[in-house]
Amino acid sequence: MSKAKLNSLLGKKNSEGHDHEAEQASEVSLLHLTDADFEEKVLQADRPVLVDFWATWCMPCRMVAPIVAELANDYEGRVLVAKLDTDSNPQTPGRYGIMGIPTLILFKDGQEVDRVVGVRPKPALAQMLDTALNSN
Repeated sequence: MSKAKLNSLLGKKNSEGHDHEAEQASEVSLLHLTDADFEEKVLQADRPVLVDFWATWCMPCRMVAPIVAELANDYEGRVLVAKLDTDSNPQTPGRYGIMGIPTLILFKDGQEVDRVVGVRPKPALAQMLDTALNSN
């Protein structure tokens, strides 16, 4: 594992003071959501949206972050992959009854179609996305 990836998982910043996870996210098409734009960017999206509900202090969230970033790359153009910080945006997690994080919810046509709580391997999450893409 590279030092940058390890630092990203641990939430450390590089010598310029930049957050490694934020740098990694900028390399992929991860969408960062807020309570204010959730409806527009998720519920009104023209394709499925996988939302990672997370918080900076959550170690399992840090474990799933690289998987979510890989999925964003793998499914670019077919699925929107987004993150919502539950500490900064408490209304949306409350609306969806999120009791633990990480929680990943897949939305399609404005509706929740699948939900995973906790860390799951990439193939399990990819199967969830493939199922949504292949259903009418």
